[in-house]
Parts: sequence; structure tokens; C-alpha cells
Amino acid sequence: MTIDNIEARKADPHVAPQADHGDQAKTIVNRIAQLRAWLFLAALIVIFEIWARIDFGGTFVGSAFNWQSVAVFAVAPLLLAIGQTFVIISGGIDLSTGFIMGFAAVIAAHVTNIAGLYMPLPVAMVLGILVAMLAAAIPGLINGLLISRLKVPPFIGTLGMFGVARGTAFLLAGGTTVPVKNSYFAELGNGRFYGVPYLVIVTIVFVVIMHYLLSQTRFGQHNYAIGANAQAARRAGIDIRTHLLRLYILSAVCAGLGGALYAARFTAGAAQAGEPLLLDSVAAVVIGGASLFGGSGTIVGTIAGALVIAVIQYGLVFMNVEPFWQFIAVGIVIIISVLIDQAQRRFSGAKQDE
Repeated sequence: MTIDNIEARKADPHVAPQADHGDQAKTIVNRIAQLRAWLFLAALIVIFEIWARIDFGGTFVGSAFNWQSVAVFAVAPLLLAIGQTFVIISGGIDLSTGFIMGFAAVIAAHVTNIAGLYMPLPVAMVLGILVAMLAAAIPGLINGLLISRLKVPPFIGTLGMFGVARGTAFLLAGGTTVPVKNSYFAELGNGRFYGVPYLVIVTIVFVVIMHYLLSQTRFGQHNYAIGANAQAARRAGIDIRTHLLRLYILSAVCAGLGGALYAARFTAGAAQAGEPLLLDSVAAVVIGGASLFGGSGTIVGTIAGALVIAVIQYGLVFMNVEPFWQFIAVGIVIIISVLIDQAQRRFSGAKQDE
């Protein structure tokens, strides 16, 4: 506000300062940016509901089966996106997570089958899931060492591990899928508890733990600090190398759980299980409000982003539309999200310049 504006306001109290309009615009843009994933989700639900009523007189929102299906559709991309959220907030990216998921799915299937020969089936199921997550941590550890110790750019390091995990998974699977012969594992993947799929229950518990880790612990605070300004974080005494090492292990473990649950859902481990989900995981994080420049993002936002993608995918199947349209729809949502993020950054930069 300039001196002339102040004098004008004193002379006429009905004259509003010029900065008020800019502040209001900035507030509106910030609010839209924070809620964009939920706004997208609400818009999609309304569109599919209207479409369903017009096209065949049915309902999209009023069907419990539809929501169960959307939740199951969201499980795998959400688990990948949870690990990706931590990485992107730190200013990095993990391109290997999709094939780490496939690697873990194959491991889970093999271990469950072998363990089932020597121990009770429920114990074999749990062992298969745990071993899959531990095995997934190995490529995550290598990613972390490359990025934190050898200073390899995250894009290049995880792209290399993308190929390694992919080839290893196909070798372990013998170039085909690995059927799981365990009834408890199949029940985990396809059973329900009072109408709620077991897959969704396991995912909810895991996501709550990850939300607490990011929002309520020192690890999460350090993650935001590194993403916002790595040099300042180093000067503040944060051990960035150790943090990044743990970060990429965490991302891989999230993919490992996703692979194990995939094997449970389809009663088979497949090396290509996570291949189409890598971009979905990044999209969920971006739609959820995280910045690819680092320093911002939330687990809650990522949940909303994953639900947006799941509603698009299942909604188009529900409306009997060719599945190729889902790529177009998700791409449009990503572009709009990035434009909103850029608008928010421009308003913030303009405010700082003032």
C-alpha cells in the first residue's frame, strides 16, 4: 500500500486499499490449490452420477459395490504414491517403484508357496508378505546409496534400478506369472469384513502410519526441510545423506507392500504388476497438491489424488467406455493441477516481491 493510498483512505474511509484485491486473489488461488484434488474428485463424482442417470437410468454414487471397487482400484497406486510422496517432498523422484512392486509380487508368490509346504497357511501368508517387503528394501537401499553417497541424480539412479528390478522380476518369474496356492492369501486379496475389502483395511492402517510419520515426527519435519532448502537443512544439522538413504528404502517398502497385496488380489505374482502404476503414483502426488520442486505435499492430498485416478479408471469401466480414455482424462487432470500450482507460485512470488 502506497502513501497516496493511505492518505486517500484517511480522506474517504470507503476507499479500499489496492492490495486488498491482490490479497483476496492470492487467498482464493491458495485455497483452490490446497483443495484441488477434492474439487476434482467431487466434480468427477457429479459427472459420473449424471452420466449414469442419463445413459441407463442407474446410479454411480448410490451403489456400495461401486465404492468398494473404487477403493480396491485405489489400493496399488496409493501405496506406490505414499512412498513417492516422501520422495517428491524431499525434491527427488523414484522411477523404480513400479517394477520394485512387480519384483515384490513375484517374491511374495514364491515365498508363500514354498512356506506353505512346511508351515500353516496363515503363517506362510504373513511370511510371504514380510519377505516381499524386505526384498523390496534391497533395491531401495541401492537407490539410497547411489543418490546419497555417490551423488547420482535421483532421476538417473532410480531409472537404472527400474531396469534392474524389471529384469530380476522377470527372471524370478520365469517370464510368466507365479500362481499362489494359498487359500488364506486369496481371502486376503478378495475377502471382505462387513463389506469392506481386507485389502482396503490393510491399506488404511498402513496409510495412517505413514501420515503420522510424515506429519508428526522429526523424520517428516526433516523431509520438508530438505525439500524446501537442502543447504539450509544441512546447516541446521540435518544428516541429509542418512535421511535420503532411509527415504528411498521407505519408498521401496511401500512398493513392496503394494506388490504383496497385488499377488493376494490376483492370486499370482507378476513381474509387470506395477508397470502401468508408476505414472499413476506420480500423478496422484501431483494432483494431491505436492510440488515437483519439493518442500510441499501431504499424505491426505495423495489419498485424494489416488481416489481421483481410481474414480476415473473405474468410472469409465462402469460407463463401458474404452479404457484408453482414462489416460487422456488423467493427463488433463495432471495438466490442470500443474497450472494451478504454477499460479499459486506466481502469486506467492509476487507477494514476496512486494
